[in-house]
Amino acid sequence: MTFLSDRITTDPEQCGGRPCVRGMRIRVTDVLDLYSAGLTASQILEEMPDLEAEDLKACLRYASQRIDHPVLAA
Repeated sequence: MTFLSDRITTDPEQCGGRPCVRGMRIRVTDVLDLYSAGLTASQILEEMPDLEAEDLKACLRYASQRIDHPVLAA
């Protein structure tokens, strides 16, 4: 298992190696999909009681870091 942050992990044997929350089978994309569907953090925590508020923040931070890549101008 690889720890991408204190809460986001990857394991080639779990969820196809996609980033998950604390080694659980809850993928970062699952959390992001719930946000994009309009759920609030409170609603997500109610829907997925194994998650903690810090897990939600870690998912958002992970996504932000993944899309914030340097752009090289030619």
